Amino acid sequence: MAIGVKVLKKPKLGWLERLYLLPIIKGLWITLRYFFKRKLTVLYPEERVPVRWGYRGLHRLNKDYRGNVKCVACFMCSTNCPAECIEIVAGEAPFGSYREKYPVRFQIDELECIFCGMCEEACPEVAIQLTPTYEMSEYRREDFLLQKEDLMEVQEFWVLPRYSKVRPQRRLMDEGK
Repeated sequence: MAIGVKVLKKPKLGWLERLYLLPIIKGLWITLRYFFKRKLTVLYPEERVPVRWGYRGLHRLNKDYRGNVKCVACFMCSTNCPAECIEIVAGEAPFGSYREKYPVRFQIDELECIFCGMCEEACPEVAIQLTPTYEMSEYRREDFLLQKEDLMEVQEFWVLPRYSKVRPQRRLMDEGK
């Protein structure tokens, strides 16, 4: 069985079509239409992109009203993390403390983190949060391993005793910019 081949002939173009005047006019019309619309470009270092509500950026460890890390080393954040980027070493709290244990070492690998917010949701003490900070640039991989001290310095948020179990409002988080 032979396959039939259909031969197409080139359409004949008139002199107006050969000048390509109509496509050029259409292109100029589209250009002029977009020329007067509002620009979407932001001059980044001088102008900041407004962060939408609910954006999950750099991690932060909150402090309690005494200035200590609010984390009680319950391992719920590291257990719940799908990327397994949180590493906690627990220790017995010093004498006179109101809790049983605290994190001796708390480390988050920001390069492995997928910023899903599961650690924030799992934390019963509201100790870990994701801030709206999106500018994270370093020259070495080791600088993305954030320790407990680094995480406590990010947009410091002190929790008063009466609000110790209440999640901070977004308005309070944005004041630390």
